[in-house]
Amino acid sequence: MSGRSKFAGLALTVSLLVPVWFMVAALGVKFGLWPWRLGLGVLIVQWGPRLLIASAVIAVVALIAVLIRRPRRGWQAAVIAVLIPLVGFAYMGWVRSQSADIPPIHDVATDIVDPPAPSARLLALRTAEEANPVLDMTVPLTTADAYQGPRFARFGERSLGQVGQEAYPAVRTVEARVTPAAAFAAARKAAQDTGWTLVTEEEAGGVIEATAETFWFGFKDDVIIRVRPTPDGAGSRIDVRSISRVGLSDLGANGKRIEAYLARVSAELAA
Repeated sequence: MSGRSKFAGLALTVSLLVPVWFMVAALGVKFGLWPWRLGLGVLIVQWGPRLLIASAVIAVVALIAVLIRRPRRGWQAAVIAVLIPLVGFAYMGWVRSQSADIPPIHDVATDIVDPPAPSARLLALRTAEEANPVLDMTVPLTTADAYQGPRFARFGERSLGQVGQEAYPAVRTVEARVTPAAAFAAARKAAQDTGWTLVTEEEAGGVIEATAETFWFGFKDDVIIRVRPTPDGAGSRIDVRSISRVGLSDLGANGKRIEAYLARVSAELAA
């Protein structure tokens, strides 16, 4: 094996180690090996792009070295070594483009005037993990400490609830012509089917609380489900609120979670 083909193999090894770096950084947070600010903020956000650039440079140099002179052994390894960081850059660009259209909020609800409120038990769990505070959804978003500065001036006097409903118009209260008991049963079944960890089940009060956990980082989001009779007493209203424990932005996760959950609930009610 020539020195050039060995270099191509080394470039491929370096490129393959970059995804491993990202996976270890994420799983380290999930299993409590280091805090999320280190795993996400430092290892991925700060060092991830640098490692992608370094691996891409090494791979390009290896590819040029292999192609400029015959025999061109190892060119396949060099090409793969170039493609891996390119895929990484493409994914990062896609995430940034997606996040550019998503408001940096981490709390979404179907009812923004009277949103489901977390119980004392759930608040205690959040406090123990130094989670994000639960904000009032009716006051201007920019009154919160986390939303100070010119970056957030575009929100003006809009409240957290208004910003969320503008971003996720499908997140709305579900009304059904069934009894609260039947609605509660459908809501609980849908929550169980999602794989969430149920924290509270109070049928008398019409409240279900659950925790959803992401696969890679193990980030936890709290979901509060509330079932009430409709004002005319002829049916039931199902409201949902999803709140991330960490991070200023959820990249749309809470809104999508509620939409998917409400679709499950509607299917259960229709069954």
